Amino acid sequence: MKTRSIFVNTTLVAIGLLSSSCQDKFLDVDFRATQVESNYYKNPTEVFNGLVAAYDPMGWEGTKSYGNFACLNAASDDCYGGGGSSSDVPFLNSINAFQLDAANGPQIDFWEKGFAGVARTNTILDKLQADVPGLTSAVKSRYVAEAKFLRAYYYFELVRLFRNVPLFTASLPKESIYEVKQATPEAIYAQIEKDLTESLAETNLPDKVPTATEGGRVTRGMAQAVLGKVYLYQKKWADAAKQLADVNGTPGGTNKYGYQLLPKFSDIFRPDNKFSAESIIEIGHTSQAASVFGNTATIEGLVASKMFGPRSYNGLYYYSGWGGCPITPELYSLLKKDPRFDATVADVAALVKDKKGTYLPGYQDTGYFIQKYAPLKTFESKGAGTSAVNYPQNYIEMRLADTYLMEAEALVQSGGNSTRAAALLNAVRARVGLAAVPATLDNTYNERRLELATEGHRFYDLVRTGMATTVLASSGFVAGKHDVLPIPLPELNNTKLVQNPNY
Repeated sequence: MKTRSIFVNTTLVAIGLLSSSCQDKFLDVDFRATQVESNYYKNPTEVFNGLVAAYDPMGWEGTKSYGNFACLNAASDDCYGGGGSSSDVPFLNSINAFQLDAANGPQIDFWEKGFAGVARTNTILDKLQADVPGLTSAVKSRYVAEAKFLRAYYYFELVRLFRNVPLFTASLPKESIYEVKQATPEAIYAQIEKDLTESLAETNLPDKVPTATEGGRVTRGMAQAVLGKVYLYQKKWADAAKQLADVNGTPGGTNKYGYQLLPKFSDIFRPDNKFSAESIIEIGHTSQAASVFGNTATIEGLVASKMFGPRSYNGLYYYSGWGGCPITPELYSLLKKDPRFDATVADVAALVKDKKGTYLPGYQDTGYFIQKYAPLKTFESKGAGTSAVNYPQNYIEMRLADTYLMEAEALVQSGGNSTRAAALLNAVRARVGLAAVPATLDNTYNERRLELATEGHRFYDLVRTGMATTVLASSGFVAGKHDVLPIPLPELNNTKLVQNPNY
Protein backbone atom coordinates (compact mmCIF):
# COMPACT_ATOMS: atom_id res chain seq x y z
CA MET A 1 0.00 0.00 0.00
CA LYS A 2 1.11 3.53 -0.71
CA THR A 3 2.46 5.63 2.16
CA ARG A 4 0.00 8.50 2.46
CA SER A 5 0.46 12.23 2.75
CA ILE A 6 -0.13 12.46 6.48
CA PHE A 7 2.87 10.30 7.24
CA VAL A 8 6.01 11.77 5.72
CA ASN A 9 8.30 8.82 5.08
CA THR A 10 10.14 8.34 8.37
CA THR A 11 13.32 7.04 6.74
CA LEU A 12 13.93 10.22 4.75
CA VAL A 13 14.07 13.87 5.63
CA ALA A 14 14.26 16.74 3.15
CA ILE A 15 16.99 19.11 4.21
CA GLY A 16 16.46 22.77 3.38
CA LEU A 17 19.61 24.81 2.93
CA LEU A 18 19.70 28.53 3.64
CA SER A 19 20.19 30.83 0.73
CA SER A 20 23.39 32.86 0.78
CA SER A 21 21.42 36.04 0.09
CA CYS A 22 20.40 38.07 3.14
CA GLN A 23 17.46 39.38 1.15
CA ASP A 24 15.98 35.89 0.87
CA LYS A 25 15.66 35.57 4.66
CA PHE A 26 15.58 32.62 6.98
CA LEU A 27 12.55 30.81 5.55
CA ASP A 28 13.63 30.85 1.91
CA VAL A 29 14.93 27.34 1.38
CA ASP A 30 16.25 25.36 -1.51
CA PHE A 31 15.92 21.58 -1.47
CA ARG A 32 19.25 20.29 -2.78
CA ALA A 33 19.48 16.88 -1.20
CA THR A 34 17.60 14.07 0.45
CA GLN A 35 19.42 12.31 3.25
CA VAL A 36 18.72 9.05 5.05
CA GLU A 37 17.47 10.09 8.45
CA SER A 38 19.37 7.49 10.44
CA ASN A 39 22.65 8.87 9.08
CA TYR A 40 21.77 12.49 9.61
CA TYR A 41 21.63 14.92 12.58
CA LYS A 42 25.20 14.04 13.54
CA ASN A 43 26.52 17.59 13.90
CA PRO A 44 25.21 21.14 14.49
CA THR A 45 24.98 21.94 10.78
CA GLU A 46 22.83 18.94 10.06
CA VAL A 47 20.56 19.68 13.01
CA PHE A 48 20.15 23.27 11.82
CA ASN A 49 19.31 22.08 8.31
CA GLY A 50 16.65 19.80 9.78
CA LEU A 51 15.19 22.73 11.70
CA VAL A 52 15.00 24.82 8.53
CA ALA A 53 13.23 21.92 6.83
CA ALA A 54 10.67 22.00 9.66
CA TYR A 55 10.01 25.67 8.90
CA ASP A 56 9.61 25.13 5.18
CA PRO A 57 5.93 24.00 5.03
CA MET A 58 4.92 27.36 6.50
CA GLY A 59 5.63 28.80 3.06
CA TRP A 60 3.94 26.14 0.97
CA GLU A 61 1.10 27.51 -1.11
CA GLY A 62 -0.12 24.07 -1.96
CA THR A 63 0.97 20.55 -2.76
CA LYS A 64 -1.44 19.13 -5.33
CA SER A 65 -2.83 22.52 -6.42
CA TYR A 66 -2.89 25.90 -4.63
CA GLY A 67 -4.36 25.55 -1.17
CA ASN A 68 -3.30 28.89 0.32
CA PHE A 69 -4.83 31.97 1.92
CA ALA A 70 -6.54 32.79 -1.39
CA CYS A 71 -8.88 29.87 -0.71
CA LEU A 72 -9.78 31.38 2.66
CA ASN A 73 -10.55 34.67 0.91
CA ALA A 74 -12.80 32.84 -1.54
CA ALA A 75 -14.60 31.09 1.33
CA SER A 76 -15.50 34.45 2.89
CA ASP A 77 -17.82 37.27 1.85
CA ASP A 78 -14.80 39.36 0.82
CA CYS A 79 -14.19 37.59 -2.50
CA TYR A 80 -15.64 35.27 -5.11
CA GLY A 81 -13.77 32.34 -6.65
CA GLY A 82 -13.20 33.81 -10.09
CA GLY A 83 -10.84 32.60 -12.79
CA GLY A 84 -11.69 32.05 -16.43
CA SER A 85 -14.72 29.87 -15.74
CA SER A 86 -16.43 28.01 -12.89
CA SER A 87 -13.99 25.12 -13.45
CA ASP A 88 -10.86 27.16 -14.13
CA VAL A 89 -9.66 27.50 -10.54
CA PRO A 90 -11.54 24.67 -8.77
CA PHE A 91 -9.57 25.10 -5.55
CA LEU A 92 -11.15 28.58 -5.28
CA ASN A 93 -14.59 28.00 -6.73
CA SER A 94 -15.40 24.80 -4.87
CA ILE A 95 -14.83 26.49 -1.51
CA ASN A 96 -16.49 29.74 -2.62
CA ALA A 97 -19.71 27.86 -3.46
CA PHE A 98 -19.20 25.34 -0.64
CA GLN A 99 -19.38 22.52 -3.16
CA LEU A 100 -16.87 20.48 -1.19
CA ASP A 101 -16.59 16.76 -0.74
CA ALA A 102 -13.82 14.34 0.15
CA ALA A 103 -12.46 14.38 -3.41
CA ASN A 104 -13.09 18.01 -4.40
CA GLY A 105 -11.71 21.13 -2.78
CA PRO A 106 -8.40 22.56 -1.59
CA GLN A 107 -8.31 20.42 1.57
CA ILE A 108 -5.58 17.99 0.47
CA ASP A 109 -3.12 20.86 0.20
CA PHE A 110 -3.89 22.18 3.67
CA TRP A 111 -3.76 18.65 5.13
CA GLU A 112 -0.44 17.74 3.53
CA LYS A 113 1.15 21.06 4.45
CA GLY A 114 0.07 20.76 8.08
CA PHE A 115 1.09 17.17 8.63
CA ALA A 116 4.36 17.55 6.74
CA GLY A 117 5.14 20.33 9.21
CA VAL A 118 4.11 18.18 12.17
CA ALA A 119 6.21 15.26 10.97
CA ARG A 120 9.29 17.40 10.46
CA THR A 121 8.99 19.10 13.84
CA ASN A 122 8.51 15.75 15.55
CA THR A 123 11.64 14.47 13.84
CA ILE A 124 13.77 17.39 14.97
CA LEU A 125 12.40 17.18 18.52
CA ASP A 126 13.13 13.44 18.60
CA LYS A 127 16.69 14.01 17.42
CA LEU A 128 17.29 16.81 19.92
CA GLN A 129 16.67 14.41 22.78
CA ALA A 130 20.09 12.94 22.07
CA ASP A 131 23.44 14.66 22.50
CA VAL A 132 24.82 16.15 19.29
CA PRO A 133 28.58 16.76 19.38
CA GLY A 134 29.31 20.48 19.13
CA LEU A 135 25.73 21.62 19.72
CA THR A 136 25.70 23.90 22.76
CA SER A 137 22.93 23.71 25.33
CA ALA A 138 21.87 27.29 24.57
CA VAL A 139 21.48 26.62 20.85
CA LYS A 140 19.73 23.32 21.55
CA SER A 141 17.30 25.08 23.87
CA ARG A 142 16.47 27.62 21.19
CA TYR A 143 15.93 24.89 18.58
CA VAL A 144 13.57 23.03 20.92
CA ALA A 145 11.58 26.21 21.51
CA GLU A 146 11.34 26.89 17.78
CA ALA A 147 10.25 23.33 17.00
CA LYS A 148 7.56 23.37 19.68
CA PHE A 149 6.24 26.64 18.32
CA LEU A 150 6.17 25.17 14.81
CA ARG A 151 4.29 22.06 15.91
CA ALA A 152 1.75 24.27 17.68
CA TYR A 153 1.49 26.49 14.60
CA TYR A 154 0.81 23.57 12.27
CA TYR A 155 -1.71 22.00 14.60
CA PHE A 156 -3.53 25.30 15.08
CA GLU A 157 -3.98 25.48 11.32
CA LEU A 158 -5.14 21.87 11.16
CA VAL A 159 -7.64 22.02 14.03
CA ARG A 160 -9.19 25.21 12.69
CA LEU A 161 -9.53 23.81 9.19
CA PHE A 162 -10.51 20.20 9.97
CA ARG A 163 -11.31 20.09 13.72
CA ASN A 164 -10.96 16.28 13.90
CA VAL A 165 -7.35 15.34 13.22
CA PRO A 166 -4.83 12.79 14.54
CA LEU A 167 -2.41 13.93 17.22
CA PHE A 168 1.27 13.02 16.91
CA THR A 169 3.92 14.21 19.34
CA ALA A 170 6.64 11.83 18.15
CA SER A 171 7.69 10.24 14.90
CA LEU A 172 5.24 7.51 13.93
CA PRO A 173 6.45 3.91 13.40
CA LYS A 174 5.68 2.65 9.91
CA GLU A 175 3.69 -0.29 11.21
CA SER A 176 1.25 2.08 12.92
CA ILE A 177 0.37 4.44 10.11
CA TYR A 178 -2.91 2.77 9.13
CA GLU A 179 -4.11 2.31 12.71
CA VAL A 180 -4.18 5.98 13.66
CA LYS A 181 -7.42 7.56 14.89
CA GLN A 182 -8.43 11.17 15.31
CA ALA A 183 -8.05 13.00 18.61
CA THR A 184 -10.66 15.32 20.06
CA PRO A 185 -10.33 19.04 19.26
CA GLU A 186 -9.91 19.60 23.00
CA ALA A 187 -6.86 17.32 23.02
CA ILE A 188 -5.36 19.12 20.03
CA TYR A 189 -5.85 22.52 21.65
CA ALA A 190 -4.36 21.26 24.92
CA GLN A 191 -1.24 20.13 23.04
CA ILE A 192 -1.03 23.45 21.21
CA GLU A 193 -1.18 25.35 24.49
CA LYS A 194 1.42 23.02 26.01
CA ASP A 195 3.84 23.47 23.12
CA LEU A 196 3.49 27.25 23.09
CA THR A 197 3.82 27.54 26.86
CA GLU A 198 6.93 25.37 26.83
CA SER A 199 8.33 27.32 23.90
CA LEU A 200 7.93 30.55 25.86
CA ALA A 201 9.53 28.94 28.91
CA GLU A 202 12.76 28.30 27.00
CA THR A 203 15.03 31.12 28.11
CA ASN A 204 17.01 31.07 24.87
CA LEU A 205 14.06 31.94 22.63
CA PRO A 206 14.88 35.53 21.60
CA ASP A 207 12.55 38.50 21.90
CA LYS A 208 13.75 39.71 18.50
CA VAL A 209 15.85 38.47 15.60
CA PRO A 210 17.95 40.42 13.10
CA THR A 211 15.60 40.68 10.14
CA ALA A 212 18.42 41.00 7.61
CA THR A 213 19.57 37.45 8.32
CA GLU A 214 16.81 35.74 10.34
CA GLY A 215 13.57 37.44 9.29
CA GLY A 216 10.67 35.05 9.85
CA ARG A 217 12.39 32.99 12.52
CA VAL A 218 10.44 32.26 15.72
CA THR A 219 10.60 34.87 18.46
CA ARG A 220 9.03 35.16 21.88
CA GLY A 221 6.61 37.75 20.52
CA MET A 222 5.41 35.35 17.82
CA ALA A 223 4.84 32.57 20.35
CA GLN A 224 2.98 34.83 22.75
CA ALA A 225 0.81 36.30 19.98
CA VAL A 226 -0.18 32.86 18.73
CA LEU A 227 -0.92 31.67 22.26
CA GLY A 228 -3.22 34.66 22.72
CA LYS A 229 -4.96 33.82 19.47
CA VAL A 230 -5.32 30.17 20.50
CA TYR A 231 -7.01 31.27 23.72
CA LEU A 232 -9.29 33.59 21.74
CA TYR A 233 -10.47 30.75 19.50
CA GLN A 234 -11.37 28.73 22.59
CA LYS A 235 -13.23 31.70 24.10
CA LYS A 236 -10.78 31.90 27.00
CA TRP A 237 -11.20 35.63 26.88
CA ALA A 238 -9.25 36.70 29.96
CA ASP A 239 -6.29 34.47 29.08
CA ALA A 240 -6.31 35.80 25.52
CA ALA A 241 -6.37 39.42 26.68
CA LYS A 242 -3.50 38.82 29.10
CA GLN A 243 -1.21 37.27 26.49
CA LEU A 244 -2.06 39.79 23.78
CA ALA A 245 -1.58 42.74 26.14
CA ASP A 246 2.04 41.72 26.59
CA VAL A 247 2.48 41.65 22.81
CA ASN A 248 0.63 44.91 22.17
CA GLY A 249 2.03 47.10 24.94
CA THR A 250 0.76 50.68 24.84
CA PRO A 251 -1.95 51.09 22.17
CA GLY A 252 -0.47 53.12 19.35
CA GLY A 253 2.83 53.22 21.19
CA THR A 254 5.58 50.83 22.16
CA ASN A 255 5.92 47.29 23.46
CA LYS A 256 8.81 45.14 24.61
CA TYR A 257 9.08 43.29 21.30
CA GLY A 258 9.48 46.42 19.20
CA TYR A 259 6.27 46.02 17.20
CA GLN A 260 4.68 49.22 15.93
CA LEU A 261 1.81 50.25 13.70
CA LEU A 262 3.35 51.65 10.53
CA PRO A 263 2.40 55.29 9.98
CA LYS A 264 1.31 54.60 6.39
CA PHE A 265 -1.12 51.71 5.90
CA SER A 266 -0.07 50.91 2.33
CA ASP A 267 3.57 50.46 3.36
CA ILE A 268 2.67 47.24 5.20
CA PHE A 269 2.31 45.30 1.97
CA ARG A 270 5.14 46.64 -0.14
CA PRO A 271 7.37 43.81 -1.42
CA ASP A 272 10.39 46.03 -0.69
CA ASN A 273 9.35 46.54 2.95
CA LYS A 274 9.66 43.01 4.26
CA PHE A 275 9.60 42.24 7.99
CA SER A 276 8.47 45.70 8.99
CA ALA A 277 7.88 46.74 12.59
CA GLU A 278 4.18 45.84 12.25
CA SER A 279 4.85 42.28 11.15
CA ILE A 280 4.59 39.47 13.72
CA ILE A 281 4.38 36.34 11.53
CA GLU A 282 5.63 36.83 8.00
CA ILE A 283 6.16 34.03 5.47
CA GLY A 284 9.16 34.61 3.23
CA HIS A 285 9.00 34.44 -0.57
CA THR A 286 11.64 35.23 -3.13
CA SER A 287 12.17 35.80 -6.87
CA GLN A 288 15.69 34.37 -6.74
CA ALA A 289 14.85 30.65 -6.61
CA ALA A 290 14.00 30.33 -10.33
CA SER A 291 10.92 28.28 -9.44
CA VAL A 292 8.87 26.62 -12.17
CA PHE A 293 5.39 25.13 -12.27
CA GLY A 294 5.16 21.58 -10.92
CA ASN A 295 5.20 20.58 -7.28
CA THR A 296 3.63 23.62 -5.64
CA ALA A 297 5.47 22.94 -2.39
CA THR A 298 8.81 23.68 -4.07
CA ILE A 299 7.75 27.10 -5.39
CA GLU A 300 9.48 29.92 -3.52
CA GLY A 301 7.63 32.90 -4.99
CA LEU A 302 4.17 34.12 -3.97
CA VAL A 303 1.85 32.23 -6.31
CA ALA A 304 -1.18 33.98 -4.82
CA SER A 305 -0.01 37.19 -6.50
CA LYS A 306 -0.45 35.64 -9.94
CA MET A 307 -3.80 34.21 -8.88
CA PHE A 308 -5.07 37.68 -7.92
CA GLY A 309 -4.08 39.52 -11.11
CA PRO A 310 -6.73 40.47 -13.72
CA ARG A 311 -6.85 38.12 -16.70
CA SER A 312 -5.04 39.14 -19.90
CA TYR A 313 -4.39 42.55 -18.42
CA ASN A 314 -2.58 45.21 -20.40
CA GLY A 315 -2.08 48.61 -18.83
CA LEU A 316 -0.73 50.49 -15.84
CA TYR A 317 0.49 49.03 -12.57
CA TYR A 318 -0.23 45.29 -12.85
CA TYR A 319 0.85 42.31 -14.83
CA SER A 320 -1.64 39.73 -16.01
CA GLY A 321 -2.96 37.03 -13.70
CA TRP A 322 -5.63 34.38 -13.36
CA GLY A 323 -8.52 36.59 -12.26
CA GLY A 324 -8.88 34.79 -8.94
CA CYS A 325 -10.69 36.17 -5.87
CA PRO A 326 -12.46 39.17 -7.42
CA ILE A 327 -13.66 41.39 -4.58
CA THR A 328 -17.39 41.31 -3.87
CA PRO A 329 -19.50 44.42 -4.49
CA GLU A 330 -20.38 44.39 -0.78
CA LEU A 331 -16.78 44.72 0.36
CA TYR A 332 -16.10 47.27 -2.38
CA SER A 333 -18.99 49.41 -1.11
CA LEU A 334 -17.85 49.13 2.51
CA LEU A 335 -14.32 50.20 1.63
CA LYS A 336 -15.12 52.81 -1.02
CA LYS A 337 -15.24 55.66 1.50
CA ASP A 338 -12.61 54.15 3.79
CA PRO A 339 -9.02 55.50 3.77
CA ARG A 340 -7.74 51.94 3.28
CA PHE A 341 -9.52 51.53 -0.06
CA ASP A 342 -6.59 52.21 -2.40
CA ALA A 343 -4.29 49.86 -0.49
CA THR A 344 -6.93 47.11 -0.41
CA VAL A 345 -8.82 47.21 -3.72
CA ALA A 346 -7.28 47.15 -7.19
CA ASP A 347 -10.02 49.05 -9.01
CA VAL A 348 -9.31 47.72 -12.50
CA ALA A 349 -12.82 48.70 -13.64
CA ALA A 350 -11.85 52.34 -13.03
CA LEU A 351 -8.62 51.90 -14.99
CA VAL A 352 -10.59 50.51 -17.92
CA LYS A 353 -13.08 53.36 -17.71
CA ASP A 354 -10.19 55.86 -17.76
CA LYS A 355 -8.59 54.01 -20.71
CA LYS A 356 -5.51 53.16 -18.63
CA GLY A 357 -5.84 49.42 -18.99
CA THR A 358 -7.73 46.53 -20.52
CA TYR A 359 -8.43 43.02 -19.28
CA LEU A 360 -10.54 39.96 -20.01
CA PRO A 361 -13.42 39.72 -17.55
CA GLY A 362 -13.60 36.24 -16.10
CA TYR A 363 -15.99 34.20 -14.02
CA GLN A 364 -17.77 36.23 -11.30
CA ASP A 365 -15.87 39.30 -12.45
CA THR A 366 -16.60 42.54 -10.62
CA GLY A 367 -13.73 44.64 -11.91
CA TYR A 368 -12.30 44.81 -8.37
CA PHE A 369 -9.27 42.76 -7.41
CA ILE A 370 -6.98 42.30 -4.42
CA GLN A 371 -4.45 45.12 -4.11
CA LYS A 372 -2.53 44.09 -0.98
CA TYR A 373 -0.99 41.13 -2.82
CA ALA A 374 -1.51 42.32 -6.39
CA PRO A 375 1.11 41.44 -9.03
CA LEU A 376 2.72 44.85 -9.38
CA LYS A 377 4.82 45.42 -12.46
CA THR A 378 7.45 47.17 -10.36
CA PHE A 379 8.28 43.92 -8.60
CA GLU A 380 7.69 41.37 -11.37
CA SER A 381 10.41 38.73 -11.49
CA LYS A 382 12.70 39.22 -14.49
CA GLY A 383 15.16 36.45 -13.66
CA ALA A 384 15.29 32.74 -14.42
CA GLY A 385 12.17 30.65 -13.93
CA THR A 386 8.54 31.50 -14.51
CA SER A 387 7.56 34.98 -13.34
CA ALA A 388 4.14 33.70 -12.24
CA VAL A 389 5.71 31.63 -9.47
CA ASN A 390 8.58 33.95 -8.55
CA TYR A 391 6.83 37.05 -7.27
CA PRO A 392 8.93 38.26 -4.32
CA GLN A 393 6.27 39.53 -1.90
CA ASN A 394 6.02 37.95 1.56
CA TYR A 395 2.71 36.87 3.06
CA ILE A 396 2.05 38.62 6.38
CA GLU A 397 0.03 36.14 8.39
CA MET A 398 -0.17 38.11 11.64
CA ARG A 399 0.49 41.78 12.29
CA LEU A 400 0.09 44.19 15.16
CA ALA A 401 -3.25 45.65 14.06
CA ASP A 402 -4.63 42.11 14.14
CA THR A 403 -3.42 41.49 17.70
CA TYR A 404 -4.75 44.93 18.79
CA LEU A 405 -8.22 44.00 17.55
CA MET A 406 -8.05 40.49 19.04
CA GLU A 407 -7.18 41.94 22.45
CA ALA A 408 -9.96 44.52 22.14
CA GLU A 409 -12.42 41.74 21.38
CA ALA A 410 -11.19 39.62 24.29
CA LEU A 411 -11.52 42.57 26.68
CA VAL A 412 -15.07 43.29 25.55
CA GLN A 413 -16.05 39.64 25.77
CA SER A 414 -14.55 39.22 29.23
CA GLY A 415 -15.88 42.48 30.64
CA GLY A 416 -12.31 43.66 31.06
CA ASN A 417 -10.74 47.10 30.79
CA SER A 418 -13.11 48.94 28.43
CA THR A 419 -10.84 51.99 28.26
CA ARG A 420 -7.97 49.87 26.98
CA ALA A 421 -10.26 48.06 24.55
CA ALA A 422 -11.30 51.40 23.06
CA ALA A 423 -7.69 52.58 22.91
CA LEU A 424 -6.67 49.47 20.97
CA LEU A 425 -9.57 49.67 18.54
CA ASN A 426 -9.13 53.39 17.94
CA ALA A 427 -5.36 53.19 17.51
CA VAL A 428 -6.05 51.08 14.42
CA ARG A 429 -8.60 53.63 13.19
CA ALA A 430 -6.43 56.65 14.02
CA ARG A 431 -3.58 55.29 11.92
CA VAL A 432 -5.74 55.86 8.81
CA GLY A 433 -7.38 59.07 10.06
CA LEU A 434 -10.71 57.67 11.22
CA ALA A 435 -12.59 59.04 14.22
CA ALA A 436 -12.86 57.10 17.46
CA VAL A 437 -15.81 54.77 18.06
CA PRO A 438 -16.99 52.88 21.17
CA ALA A 439 -15.38 49.50 21.85
CA THR A 440 -18.33 47.23 21.08
CA LEU A 441 -18.19 43.77 19.53
CA ASP A 442 -19.91 45.01 16.37
CA ASN A 443 -17.41 47.85 15.97
CA THR A 444 -14.49 45.52 16.61
CA TYR A 445 -15.73 42.92 14.13
CA ASN A 446 -16.37 45.62 11.53
CA GLU A 447 -12.89 47.03 12.02
CA ARG A 448 -11.35 43.57 11.63
CA ARG A 449 -13.12 43.15 8.32
CA LEU A 450 -11.99 46.49 6.90
CA GLU A 451 -8.46 46.50 8.35
CA LEU A 452 -7.66 42.87 7.50
CA ALA A 453 -9.70 42.53 4.29
CA THR A 454 -8.35 39.93 1.82
CA GLU A 455 -5.57 38.82 4.20
CA GLY A 456 -7.17 35.42 4.87
CA HIS A 457 -8.80 36.07 8.27
CA ARG A 458 -12.44 36.81 7.45
CA PHE A 459 -13.67 33.21 6.99
CA TYR A 460 -12.12 32.12 10.28
CA ASP A 461 -13.70 35.14 12.00
CA LEU A 462 -17.14 34.35 10.61
CA VAL A 463 -16.96 30.73 11.72
CA ARG A 464 -15.57 31.32 15.22
CA THR A 465 -18.09 34.08 15.98
CA GLY A 466 -21.06 32.11 14.66
CA MET A 467 -21.81 34.68 11.94
CA ALA A 468 -21.03 32.36 9.03
CA THR A 469 -24.44 30.69 9.18
CA THR A 470 -26.15 33.96 8.28
CA VAL A 471 -23.49 35.84 6.34
CA LEU A 472 -22.52 32.95 4.05
CA ALA A 473 -25.95 31.31 3.70
CA SER A 474 -26.45 32.68 0.17
CA SER A 475 -23.14 31.12 -0.85
CA GLY A 476 -24.30 27.65 0.19
CA PHE A 477 -22.75 27.49 3.65
CA VAL A 478 -24.39 24.88 5.90
CA ALA A 479 -23.82 25.18 9.64
CA GLY A 480 -22.42 22.03 11.20
CA LYS A 481 -20.83 21.06 7.91
CA HIS A 482 -18.92 23.85 6.25
CA ASP A 483 -17.45 25.16 9.51
CA VAL A 484 -14.59 22.83 8.61
CA LEU A 485 -13.20 21.18 5.49
CA PRO A 486 -13.77 17.51 4.66
CA ILE A 487 -11.04 15.01 5.46
CA PRO A 488 -9.32 14.38 2.09
CA LEU A 489 -10.35 11.17 0.36
CA PRO A 490 -6.81 9.70 0.13
CA GLU A 491 -6.52 9.94 3.92
CA LEU A 492 -9.68 7.86 4.42
CA ASN A 493 -8.72 4.92 2.22
CA ASN A 494 -7.59 1.87 4.22
CA THR A 495 -7.35 3.86 7.45
CA LYS A 496 -9.35 4.33 10.64
CA LEU A 497 -9.87 8.03 10.06
CA VAL A 498 -13.50 9.14 10.06
CA GLN A 499 -14.98 11.78 7.75
CA ASN A 500 -16.20 15.03 9.27
CA PRO A 501 -19.96 15.26 9.87
CA ASN A 502 -22.34 15.76 6.92
CA TYR A 503 -19.72 15.23 4.21
